[in-house]
Amino acid sequence: MVLHGTEVKALREGKANIRDAYVDFNPQGAWLINAHIAQYSPGGPWNHEPLGSRKLLLHQREIDKLSGRTEAKGLTVIPLRIYFRNSIAKVEIALVQGKKAWDRREDERAKEARREVEQSMYRNRRR
Repeated sequence: MVLHGTEVKALREGKANIRDAYVDFNPQGAWLINAHIAQYSPGGPWNHEPLGSRKLLLHQREIDKLSGRTEAKGLTVIPLRIYFRNSIAKVEIALVQGKKAWDRREDERAKEARREVEQSMYRNRRR
């Protein structure tokens, strides 16, 4: 991953959020989009853009393979975690398929049921 100095320092402090991030492919390479790396507080005027696009360093055949699968099958490449190895920031990525509408409804029902159980248990403990 190509980073500026203040981005590396913020990552080392653990101030990154990749919840809504994804990888986009264009002729220049693979780019990490929507990853939020908070500004480094002592950075001053040399700070970075928190939501800026960051280039991923991949081999050309890896880029071709992943971009081909995203275009052909409608899959998405997302980051799973950011970690350091030998003082180099790396991103673990995965090729995933989005949820179907019925999956979302099922998850919402389970979440609502869990919430109701927790609320009733809380009310019973308060009495």
